[in-house]
Amino acid sequence: MADRVLLIDPIDPSGAELLAHAVEVVDAPNAEPSTVRGLARDCDAAITRSRMPDDIFEAAPRLRAVAILGTGADLVPLEAATAHGVLVVNLPGENAQSVAEYCVMAMLMLARNAAAITTAIRTDAWDSARARGDEVHEIAGLTCGIVGVGAIGTRLARILHRGFGMRVLGTQRRLNRIPGEAEPVTLDRLLTESDFVVVTAPLTQDTHHLFNAERIGRMKSSAWLINVGRGAVLDEPALVEALRARRIRGAMLDVFEHYRLAPGHPLFALDNALLTPHLAGITRESRARMGVAAAQLTLTMLAGEQPANLINPTAWDAHSARRRARAKL
Repeated sequence: MADRVLLIDPIDPSGAELLAHAVEVVDAPNAEPSTVRGLARDCDAAITRSRMPDDIFEAAPRLRAVAILGTGADLVPLEAATAHGVLVVNLPGENAQSVAEYCVMAMLMLARNAAAITTAIRTDAWDSARARGDEVHEIAGLTCGIVGVGAIGTRLARILHRGFGMRVLGTQRRLNRIPGEAEPVTLDRLLTESDFVVVTAPLTQDTHHLFNAERIGRMKSSAWLINVGRGAVLDEPALVEALRARRIRGAMLDVFEHYRLAPGHPLFALDNALLTPHLAGITRESRARMGVAAAQLTLTMLAGEQPANLINPTAWDAHSARRRARAKL
């Protein structure tokens, strides 16, 4: 019987074609929990960039491998995966260039007030729209603080320091791993000195609501906040209140506490919040890289080989035992 791989989200055709040569591919029509549970029940592996249900491995005991299209380990219930002998891999670095470029775009849009000016030229008089440019800024010479300097943060620091001549600060748990283009500092110092604060940190117990009202309050009133990490790293109501009260100048957000913003969410009413639907890492180039990498890692796991980028290595023994038991059937 051929292995079956569930695509919870579409992947690039190059990756899908690679899979189709070796396994049966099942395309989910949507990422709703009930849909995923039902389709995964008859599949051996899954590829996802959406959050999987917490009970997915109870609902789909045949699953033995999951590939995450990106870095977000919080998309998979890892403890349950490990307990069930399910290997989970992610793709660190495959979309780093795309996300870094998004951050640069966000900084330029915020500093040049691009969204408001673009709207004004369509709705207001020419001179009125042009007057909105009176308070725009160059980003050269400004300070950017990066919270979580992994593959994305390292790429961004290089672009900002070498390309724009910006001062770059970086903070993370291990300051000795900050790249040379960024000055390692504490989070408190980063918040008080940065004109841009860029959050690329993953969601963990330590980073959940890391940016609460008190920490947001330490930022300059003239500073902008950009989040391309995980939505729940920010306390969303606290951020809404800070933006509404103009305690910080503005924000550009690609991720949110709940994956899809509900209609009428307070962020929609704020003219100093620019919002995008979790697409910072999605370009044609990154989709191709991630699709092929996810397919290759999935096939490696299904073949019983230990993959690169395994984020729950303690699942290996239980996974191997499952494979041996399956071979005896």
